[in-house]
Amino acid sequence: MTSFLFWNLNGKPLQTMVANLALRHEVDVIMLAECSIPPATMLQTLNPDGTADYHDACYEVPTKIKMFSRFSRKFLHPLYNEAGLTIRHLILPGLTPLILAVAHLPSKRNATQESQTLNAAAIVRSIEETEQKIGHRNSVLVGDLNMNPFEPGVAGANALHGVMSRSIAAEGSRRVQKIDYQFFYNPMWGLFGDASPGPPGTYYYRRGEHVEFFWNMFDQVLIRPALLDRFDSQDLAILETDGSTSLVTKSGLPNRTMASDHLPIFFRLKL
Repeated sequence: MTSFLFWNLNGKPLQTMVANLALRHEVDVIMLAECSIPPATMLQTLNPDGTADYHDACYEVPTKIKMFSRFSRKFLHPLYNEAGLTIRHLILPGLTPLILAVAHLPSKRNATQESQTLNAAAIVRSIEETEQKIGHRNSVLVGDLNMNPFEPGVAGANALHGVMSRSIAAEGSRRVQKIDYQFFYNPMWGLFGDASPGPPGTYYYRRGEHVEFFWNMFDQVLIRPALLDRFDSQDLAILETDGSTSLVTKSGLPNRTMASDHLPIFFRLKL
């Protein structure tokens, strides 16, 4: 199993918590948004005994998303790098190759829903172009999308086209107005709300609006149908502790003081 961790750090110096999470969950690939931690500091914390267990995966190609991996950089080939999106080709000997797209999309503070939707459409075009270039659709999109699973930018056919049903995603694509659109499977639906095994979402805020969701699922992982048999929903979690410190308050909300305003997500794939 290959394991992945994504966390929006909100600009906080949370390198110890990241290292604790990496050790606790045996994380192979760490992806960090809003990370102000110098790579050297992060590596020193991840490798406290001086060994080179973790490497800076963005050493040669600096990105907005910081990535650290237990795999040598030669196994994580950079394919695309623009503001808010980096795409890597993870090729491990003897395993299924993976197109790993990591995103940090515009927030609702700086973009309208229309802008977010159009930006998501551009993101998926970049992924599709990469898939055509590489020759397979073993793709995963993970990151802070700043949209909920039900919003047009995530669910819309011309955008990310993420669906809540594995059986529907297994159809591969659907035709809308004579155009075929590829599916993503969005398992984050299963972690949304109080019936989930962990926190009801990854981000919480409340305003004086008539319609307010309170909990949001901004941090997501979307999986192409080609990888459905490589993914078990039990291998996906919103994390609420690093093993020594709680990432949530006593009332169960993200602990913005001790940690980040976002909760990290963890998943595994059988590559």
